[in-house]
Amino acid sequence: MARPKKTLNLIKNDPWLEPFAPAIIGRYEDAVKKEQELVGKKGSLDEFANAHNYFGLHKTADGGWVFREWAPNATEITLIGDFSDWKEQARYRLHHVPDSNGVWEITLPADALHHGELYKLIIRWPGGEGERIPAFAQRVVQDEKTHVFSAQVWDPEHPYEWQIDKFKPDTKPLLIYECHIGMAQEREGVGTYVEFRDLILPRIAKDGYNAIQIMAIQEHPYYGSFGYHVSSFFAASSRFGTPDELKSLIDRAHELGIAVIMDIVHSHAVKNEVEGLGRFDGSYNQYFYGDHRREHPAWDSLCFDYGKNEVLHFLLSNCKYWLEEYHFDGFRFDGVTSMLYYNHGLGQAFGSYDDYYNGNQDTNAITYLTLANKLIHQINPSAITIAEEMSGMPGLAIPIKDGGIGFDYRMAMGIPDYWIKMLKEKKDEDWHPTSIFWELTNRRADEKTISYVESHDQALVGDKTVIFRLIDEQMYWHMMKNDDNLVVARGIALHKMIRLVTASTINGGYLNFMGNEFGHPEWIDFPREGNGWSYKYARRQWDLVDRQELKYVYLNDFDNAMIDLISSVYNFQALPIEKLWEKDDDQVLAYKRGNLVFVFNFNPFKSFSDYGILTPPGEYEVVLSTDNPDFGGYGNIDEKVRHFTTPDPLYDSHGVAWLKLYLPARSAMVLRKRPERKSRAKK
Repeated sequence: MARPKKTLNLIKNDPWLEPFAPAIIGRYEDAVKKEQELVGKKGSLDEFANAHNYFGLHKTADGGWVFREWAPNATEITLIGDFSDWKEQARYRLHHVPDSNGVWEITLPADALHHGELYKLIIRWPGGEGERIPAFAQRVVQDEKTHVFSAQVWDPEHPYEWQIDKFKPDTKPLLIYECHIGMAQEREGVGTYVEFRDLILPRIAKDGYNAIQIMAIQEHPYYGSFGYHVSSFFAASSRFGTPDELKSLIDRAHELGIAVIMDIVHSHAVKNEVEGLGRFDGSYNQYFYGDHRREHPAWDSLCFDYGKNEVLHFLLSNCKYWLEEYHFDGFRFDGVTSMLYYNHGLGQAFGSYDDYYNGNQDTNAITYLTLANKLIHQINPSAITIAEEMSGMPGLAIPIKDGGIGFDYRMAMGIPDYWIKMLKEKKDEDWHPTSIFWELTNRRADEKTISYVESHDQALVGDKTVIFRLIDEQMYWHMMKNDDNLVVARGIALHKMIRLVTASTINGGYLNFMGNEFGHPEWIDFPREGNGWSYKYARRQWDLVDRQELKYVYLNDFDNAMIDLISSVYNFQALPIEKLWEKDDDQVLAYKRGNLVFVFNFNPFKSFSDYGILTPPGEYEVVLSTDNPDFGGYGNIDEKVRHFTTPDPLYDSHGVAWLKLYLPARSAMVLRKRPERKSRAKK
């Protein structure tokens, strides 16, 4: 039974949602009913989500093989591969399982298939036939010469043995390093799981991030899709290495205390038919909608039919598979906005609550996301789920029992858009602290967000990273430490300030895309016909930050210090943000979290002496300064000086006093209130 309305805290905590209570309660009840339909009276989602253990290729107890596929429109299915000289043979023909709604099966002796052999399916249907890669294939490889994809038998003699069996992520706060295995390497080419494990993970650990969010894990035919046009949902991309090498990467991350979040794509699928699920059994509506909703109008891809139980079985099992087989610590769900609305959120402003409950909501997709979150946290209560969602639908990152969809976090996608708009449209002297503070803290109090200045989206060709907007072509000529260039100096100063004000106002977590912490130059451009299939911009130039004579070191060292400060405060993200001062005329902003006070002077021209800010009385010390010479600053803030507040009778009753500081132009500092000294009792 669904809970009564009064127990749904989403509505209780937000009176403005009261008019939409029927819709919110309705989506809760939809999820309850669907779960009961799927699992029965005594079952669980964990027990239900086992399609990957039934379908696909598996070893049997006697050492033989069993292969199953769901293809309700098929009339005949045959395995072909290295073992049959790629010809159809009767011994490899599947039989239809009676009363199974389209399940096909074959059992084979142990010597029929061998580790490393390639295989596919020949599927026939009324009026046609085609080669297909099994939908549940757990290993798919591409021929280097022909570029053809095939499934591969994966049965190593010595399966991978996990070194870290149980791992609990540190989420207080969650500090995410977004990364892509293939472009994480210095060389022009495709990086590997092994290279990432050995070369990149140590950098991330040293930088202080406690989680990585890996893109492009699920197999995808076109490298340049950034992994978002998935073909084989259960196969880790073989262009980066083997399943065991990915497991070793995750194991090593856990040894370093780093959680591993997978960028999972359940919002759509590649249109390819031979490599993917498009017309897998000859029909148009096996996994996807069969009508006008089949093709995504903006992504050149196919949209799942979340109303079909078989599709839910496939997708929920996919979540469980990655958690259990590879020990991922959770997921960032891609394209959630597209899933939530029949119009995919395209061309819609979402200016009021009415826009979230106007009949445009895809109730089937919302039900799937709710069940996925419940399943994931059933399997691993410490798992992390993040929604990439830009419409702002209330309740997305609220527990299901409270009327939400169950994500732990939602991406604060408006923040990078805000910074781009500021850099493109506003002069430095028009940056208003009131606007900055409002943008960074304007969120639902009951939902945790992941704040970020820029992700991979802002680094793609056609766009610009923050550092490139700030410095542009000057980066090519003036990044030596002994080169005093005003454009570069401005860029470095604002790069640090923008990151500090964003990271220090989080209410959940903070994200950085790899290389952006040190101001990686240029853009991301995967090999394609338009650039001569070049890998020049599909890599990371780590040598730039390793060279001590370059200014990239300043940005990296500052980012390290910033992350170290934030992570040193337990539950930093949960501390209240108390605004102490904002004055647009001066372009000064100050706020406190716990015993830390953050002070920003965004003014490009004016430095202020003895600038007064009302803070709790006491003694303060500087613990971080963007103006520190070690971070490319000018050293105008004396970090050794202790600052004592000055009382003011007007504010004594408010428990605050004047903290007077020297604020250099275009700089920020963080001060820590020192513990009060206890006076010695008289003997």
